[in-house]
Amino acid sequence: MNVKNLGLLLATLGALALAGCASPTVVTLQNGTQYLTRDQPKTKSADGFYEFQDISGKTIRVKADDVATVRPGK
Repeated sequence: MNVKNLGLLLATLGALALAGCASPTVVTLQNGTQYLTRDQPKTKSADGFYEFQDISGKTIRVKADDVATVRPGK
């Protein structure tokens, strides 16, 4: 195995390892709006908000009372 192939193999394994760490989640609000997140949202903070990043990278903060469900995505 030459150096180029070894580098490609290591890069592929690294990408697969990082992809396994993410756990997409669907956050559904009381009004029916759904957000697909990259990771599990931070639990309700002291000020009563959930904070998470959607799949486009935008940071979203919603009042905990407005959240209907938080469930694993597919």
